[in-house]
Amino acid sequence: MKTQLFILYLIIINIVTFVLFGLDKSRAKRRGWRIPEATLFFFTLIGGSLGAEIGMYGFHHKTQHPQFIIGIPVILLLQIILIFFLVQYL
Repeated sequence: MKTQLFILYLIIINIVTFVLFGLDKSRAKRRGWRIPEATLFFFTLIGGSLGAEIGMYGFHHKTQHPQFIIGIPVILLLQIILIFFLVQYL
């Protein structure tokens, strides 16, 4: 049951993060109110790294910012390692 809830959480947080990247890109094109980079990173850090990576390249958004080009994949890799550890040892 805990595993199912965790998987559901990951699915939801990654969808939300993906949507946030798309929404920010749309607002950037229209020169509207933007989602702060700190918010994008927050959702990435709490489990949305895959959604961030897909959103970043899917929407071609933040692909010129080194902190995103390097940071998002590093966070994704660390989260994969953490999940692997949790599955193996818990």
